[in-house]
Formats: sequence, C-alpha cells, structure tokens
Amino acid sequence: MIALTALCFAYQVTHAEEIDPLVRAFGFIPARLTVAADRQEGLGPVLLTMLTATFLHGGWFHVVGNLLYLRVFGDNVEDRLGHLGFLLFYFGSAAAGATAQAIVAPTSTVPMIGASGAIAGVLGAYIVLFPRARILTLFPIVIVLTFIEVPAVLFLGIWALQQFLNGFLVVTAPSAADGGIAWFAHIGGFALGIGVGLLRRLIGRVERRRRE
Repeated sequence: MIALTALCFAYQVTHAEEIDPLVRAFGFIPARLTVAADRQEGLGPVLLTMLTATFLHGGWFHVVGNLLYLRVFGDNVEDRLGHLGFLLFYFGSAAAGATAQAIVAPTSTVPMIGASGAIAGVLGAYIVLFPRARILTLFPIVIVLTFIEVPAVLFLGIWALQQFLNGFLVVTAPSAADGGIAWFAHIGGFALGIGVGLLRRLIGRVERRRRE
C-alpha cells in the first residue's frame, strides 16, 4: 500500500497539468453520493471513489505524513488481522471516513482525497490492540529537539482529541475552521478502527480460551 500510494503520488507530481481532472474523476465528492442515493442509481462508481481517493494526495506533507503513520503503525495491525484482513480493513476505514464526511457535508462539491480516513482506522485499531506500546517521538525540549518514548495511548489519544475538537469546530463555527481538511473522515475511520480493534481482541480471547 505504501509503494502503490507513493507511485500514484509520483504520477501526480509528473503530470501536474492533469491534476484537476484527475482529482475530479477519482476523488470522493459527497454531493455525488447524495445525488446518487436520492436517484437510487449510479452508486457503484461513486462508492468506488471512496477507495480511489486514498491514492491521491494534496502535497508532499500530506502524503509523507500519511505514509509515515502507515509504516509505523500498519505492520503491527496487519500482523493481528492478516494480510487480506488488513487490506479489507484499510479500505473499509477509508469508506467509513468518506461516509462520515458525506453525512456532515452532504452537498459539498469539493473532492476529498488522501488516505487519512484509512490511516485513522489503523490508528484506532492500534490504540486498542497495543495499548501498552511506546512510540519513539521527536519532542522539543526548550530549543532542542530530542527523541523520547511516549505511551501509544497518550500519543494517539492526543491525535484523536485534535480530530474531534477540529470536527466540533467545523460544526459549530464553520467560518473559523480549516475547510481544507476533512476532519470527519479522520473521525469516521478512527471509530471503525476502534470497533475492529475491540472485535479482534474479543476473538483473540475466545481463541485463547478454546486452547486452554
């Protein structure tokens, strides 16, 4: 997934003149889902853009940040879910994020791109499956940057809190919010990740009891 996403971004960079039609064609647009649902036709292509949008990104910071999070947290979650299970979960989280954003902004015609919803799902699953893990984090102390280990629950908990606070800001004060970020896509993906993580832990407990 990291390699494929990186290749897609490389295509974006080398075909900058085609970026607008590319984003319009393969990005997820909430208004299209609303119209398709109302007419009860054309849902398939719109639902597919929930997945294709994960391979498009708005810039270097966007794609590097997402792929870094996927690299750090994804392999552990994949170990618990299996290769196929992780792939289905990854795209399911992307779809959950897109759906959450469409619920909040059903008439939006702004294309939503990026793997943030899918990555948020990975983070949600990780915080449940590996609550005692520690993350090596670059942290500023006065004017010096240093690496310290912090609990995953704290690191990802702060991240999740930021998403919910920004999402709340979008709902209560849209003029003060950053309209360029689909905060509810993060929230939707994270919520699904929490649910899948809890389900996997429950299945794990059942399997251990059977072996005893």
